[in-house]
Amino acid sequence: MEDGLEAPGPLWKIIVVAAIAAGVQFGWALQLSLLTPYVQTLGVPHTWAAFIWLCGPISGLLVQPIVGYNSDRCTSRFGRRRPFIAAGACCVAGAVFLIGFAKDIGHKAGDSLDKSTKPRAVAVFVTGFWILDVANNMLQGPCRALLADLSANNHKRMRVANGWFSFFMAVGNVLGYAAGSYSNLHKIFPFTVTTACDVYCANLKTCFIIDILFLLLVTITAISCVKETPLSKKVMKQEEEKASTPLVGELLTAFKTLKKPMWILLLVTCLNWIAWFPFLLYDTDWMGREIYGGHVDGNDNQQKLYDNGVRAGALGLMINSIVLGFASLGLENIGRLVGGVKNLWGGVNFILAACLASTVWITKVVEAWRDTHGLLAPPSNIKGSALAVFGLLGIPLSVTFSIPFALASIYCSASGGGQGLALGVLNMAIVIPQMFISVVSGPLDEAFGGGNLPAFVLGSIVAAISAVLAIVALPNPPKQVSLNPAMAGGH
Repeated sequence: MEDGLEAPGPLWKIIVVAAIAAGVQFGWALQLSLLTPYVQTLGVPHTWAAFIWLCGPISGLLVQPIVGYNSDRCTSRFGRRRPFIAAGACCVAGAVFLIGFAKDIGHKAGDSLDKSTKPRAVAVFVTGFWILDVANNMLQGPCRALLADLSANNHKRMRVANGWFSFFMAVGNVLGYAAGSYSNLHKIFPFTVTTACDVYCANLKTCFIIDILFLLLVTITAISCVKETPLSKKVMKQEEEKASTPLVGELLTAFKTLKKPMWILLLVTCLNWIAWFPFLLYDTDWMGREIYGGHVDGNDNQQKLYDNGVRAGALGLMINSIVLGFASLGLENIGRLVGGVKNLWGGVNFILAACLASTVWITKVVEAWRDTHGLLAPPSNIKGSALAVFGLLGIPLSVTFSIPFALASIYCSASGGGQGLALGVLNMAIVIPQMFISVVSGPLDEAFGGGNLPAFVLGSIVAAISAVLAIVALPNPPKQVSLNPAMAGGH
């Protein structure tokens, strides 16, 4: 073979490359747990915070296919994947620096500390945040492709490689959520506390500094230890001659040839992610606002309650990741017990609907408690109920990260398509709902008096609809599908 590997690479190389996922997921976990509250400290209204998150799905829709398409044809002497992995890691480091130091840069550029809105800091933050999402997508695609190259089309080794990638994703999640829930992390780097950056901001800054160091360490280790055979220009020219349609043409052709089972799968997946994204976007903000009764622009007590609530939310997300890991191990057996994958998917979507609906009940209970006891941190039983919601949601999340991808692969294989093309099409059903929720959730919440509950209620309703469709409309696959969550390949 003129490019790639003749035999699967040794396991240690796969582990080294897969470890990059921990660095990427560390930063993603910090985004989920801390950045929506941080945006509001810059003066961005809660209503508009969701629009900033549009970059994630947009970059997922555009960047990953483009980077993957070009990395397949890269003729660099360093290999096809490593140049993109190195560039992606450097872009992530630069973007994280802009996000963490946005307040300091904005203050130096003229932002007033006395005004709640800091326009220059917002501009720096948004620039860094969008670069971060683009860079994350730029890094993950070639990393997964390199794992595929190391597997050399050996199916068993591919499952092992994806298993290690998923393992390190869980490691990154736990590290990110644990760091986000610890309030004294800024003491590691005392210089992070500045005139423009308080303790909460300094904690976030410290988390991102640690993420930069960790990501660069695992990336440098991977690209130094794992070598690639460069793709020859002759082979690339032959491949281009075979490909009559470019990337966009291939996707359009795929949609034209989709069979009914795949269209139903796309619909259920689309509804599933409309249900998920409000909670993924506002989970820690819900803990800070509704459960703890804090406010990012309130008095000192309200700000302290909000910060404590956000840290409790980060703890909840860590619990969620742990449950996700354990739940993933039992999906195969549970699927057999409930009569197949579509019944399992429908059942856990009902769990998702119930958990999102329960946020309303928990919020009303804690509001009634505060009417009697005043503006204090919630009692342990209410806090425990909120954290239980985070934990229970790990069960449907494990299914969301596995079954849709497995079914897409088998449906498209049955119709003559490939797994890469199947997952590319399925990605459209994931990122488009995320863009929809990013646009409508803020105005929806504002229309009903602010807060996060309206978007959660919308998610609960849509989750119930997706559950019914999964059970009633989704066809049974021709044969048993592996429910290994390593097939998921998403956040």
